[in-house]
Amino acid sequence: MLLMVGVFACSCQEFDVASVKTSATLVGKDVVVPFTISPTGFTGHNVTLKRLIVQAYGVEPFQVVGGPAWLDSNEYDIEAKASAPASGEQMRGALLTLLGERFGLKAHTGSVVKQVYELRPDRNGVGIHPIKEGEPPKSGGRAFRGDMQQFANFLGVQLSIPAIEDPTRPSFASGSPVPVLDRTGLNGVYEIPLDVRPEPGADMFTLWQRALRNLGLRLVAGPNKLESVVIDAAPPPPRAN
Repeated sequence: MLLMVGVFACSCQEFDVASVKTSATLVGKDVVVPFTISPTGFTGHNVTLKRLIVQAYGVEPFQVVGGPAWLDSNEYDIEAKASAPASGEQMRGALLTLLGERFGLKAHTGSVVKQVYELRPDRNGVGIHPIKEGEPPKSGGRAFRGDMQQFANFLGVQLSIPAIEDPTRPSFASGSPVPVLDRTGLNGVYEIPLDVRPEPGADMFTLWQRALRNLGLRLVAGPNKLESVVIDAAPPPPRAN
């Protein structure tokens, strides 16, 4: 299902106290460091402005369009507290206010046509089934566990890995994840074996297309109109405060 951009009124809630500091040690954009959102505040370490935008608007990273290079590279430690408990929507609204005040962020939502991949069922039918809640891992090897949109996001990172020249040496994702939309119509949580064997000169799309075929899935490329957050302005990074 295509994710829709959430629009929040910044006046619904504001943080009573907020601190924004440049992270003393960088971890890199490929490391996803968890942050905490509670009814009374927000805490994040080594988070980029792009990740904050994703959280505030409720979108995927590929739905954020434009902005300076530092949007996805500079890392910040942020702590913010609200004066009273608030809903998740109000917290996201307060985060939007913070991004406008401290980062000078200006953005609007709109439709943008992008080249994407769609994860679809194979013509011969799907060969995987959801697992039960709390069910122990079935696979003896590496496996992905999550819903199909999470799997689509995982594939987006995999498809950004360059073609493998030497199967004995590891290859890493480079650049932004490729947009992959979940069009399977499958609900629930799945355990999917990561049975992708590197081959010299083979690109990740070819390798994954072959692996997905064994699961009754396939990737289809084409243009798609996505609801996106378009960055109008993001001035130089903020000073610590």
